[in-house]
Amino acid sequence: MSLNAERSYKMKLRDVENAFKYRRIPYPKRSVELIALLAISCTFFLFMHTNKLNSRLKEMEVKLQPSEFSALGLTGNHISGHDAGKHDDINTLHGTYQYLKSTGQLENLDAAQLNNTPKAERDFVFYNRLEKTGSQSMTRLIKQLGERNGFDAYRNIVRPSRPLTDSYEDEKDLVDQLYELGDHAVYVEHANWVNFTKHGHLRPIYINMVRHPIQKVISAYYYQRHPLIFAQSLMRNPNKRIETKQYFDTAFNDCVRKRVPPYCDFDNHNPYNGDWRRFSLHLCGNSEICTHFNSATTTQIAKSNIEREYAVVGSWEDTNVTLAVLEAYIPRFFANARKVYYSKTDKFTVNTVSHDTHLDKDVEEYLSNSFSFEIELYLFIKQRLHKQYIAVHKDEFQSP
Repeated sequence: MSLNAERSYKMKLRDVENAFKYRRIPYPKRSVELIALLAISCTFFLFMHTNKLNSRLKEMEVKLQPSEFSALGLTGNHISGHDAGKHDDINTLHGTYQYLKSTGQLENLDAAQLNNTPKAERDFVFYNRLEKTGSQSMTRLIKQLGERNGFDAYRNIVRPSRPLTDSYEDEKDLVDQLYELGDHAVYVEHANWVNFTKHGHLRPIYINMVRHPIQKVISAYYYQRHPLIFAQSLMRNPNKRIETKQYFDTAFNDCVRKRVPPYCDFDNHNPYNGDWRRFSLHLCGNSEICTHFNSATTTQIAKSNIEREYAVVGSWEDTNVTLAVLEAYIPRFFANARKVYYSKTDKFTVNTVSHDTHLDKDVEEYLSNSFSFEIELYLFIKQRLHKQYIAVHKDEFQSP
């Protein structure tokens, strides 16, 4: 089957569960009944052999933990677990404001200089969403805003598997087909950053969402081990190995302490680090250097792309700030984002699995070292987001 036939982008988004347009990937020519039976049998095995999985199945919703920003009294969402409250003040909204004020940068802070949206050559948003950063929630919000603000929303159908990077030909095929969608649209896919101009197409509006790297890895670990998620992955990829009971029962702390490959060994010298959910790769692009884990070079390329290309990179850890910045910097698509989100917040909190976020001290130290550049990139993104917000709302801030 040709690549173009394999990538048909012709499905309109209809409902919030599985309905975005795109990339319809046919399953291997096997019996659908056999695949379904295999998935059901696997799920039954998991439920019969571990009580923990039964309890996890009922814990599909994560409650957002409110906190207050002292400067504005806004409600946001902090990092959970050991990382909460451990960042320097500069990495908070109010801390960023005080730093800019104390260094004399506040007076000259200009929202227009931080806004990449006018640089876009096409009224089209490319959201190359990162795994386990609340991208399903953002995707649902985009769908609702599309109905309200008058634009189309598209999403690829999940592939059974994909490489770490796409080839030049894969990139070109993607941008060629996205061009056919027309303007006034948003496209969502788990993909690396793509340079549209390199392939002879107009530059879109880029957006993304992030989450603290360590919390994202913990979330990914337990998400992959949820029985329903695992069964769904079997449906998409019948060649996937059926794991043992130990795979599902092992706590994250124990897995990391034992450096279990490939899931919990994050040595950057390994060809595969188990963490395909890191976000420097998605923000760096499809070159080979972008596959390097916890790399200074990869981090710098990602930072450059963010500053030069991305209109907004937000985080559900700063819900109000993120939505306010999206409204201010990309109003054509995100007008009334806060109103829509807070009118039915529970509808946007999806695809979550409750799990233990506690980290033992030795595990936390190992992960902090292993993800040092990922954390640096994450904090860079958060500070940029705070600066964008302050540039628009600085008159509302009050000195303590």
